Amino acid sequence: MTVTINTKNGKIDISTNTVATIVGGAASDIYGIVGMASKHQLRDGMNTILNREDYSRGVVISQENDKLSVDVYVIVGYGIKISEVAKNLKEKVKYNLESMLGTPAGSINVYVQGIKVLDDIG
Repeated sequence: MTVTINTKNGKIDISTNTVATIVGGAASDIYGIVGMASKHQLRDGMNTILNREDYSRGVVISQENDKLSVDVYVIVGYGIKISEVAKNLKEKVKYNLESMLGTPAGSINVYVQGIKVLDDIG
């Protein structure tokens, strides 16, 4: 599947794997997020952290009226305020989509699939 962006010079088709990599990269930069999770936890394993190559399994992308809607599935560190992490992730994903792809972001939904105890929390 591809995402279509209409510009004044023509049409651009971008694969959903590319968009998932952009979203996953944004998620990996957010403090408190341990990693990306699969949207199908029972099939892929509980609390399995996805590698960079597998980000498309943890991101669902849909396009409506030239806006991208994104569902992001993540694992958060124990002791971190989940609402703040989700808010930061939404802002970062929106900024990355609009600056890198030049398309407005629609809804961005964050699904916390698990919590993991971090070694460096005292």
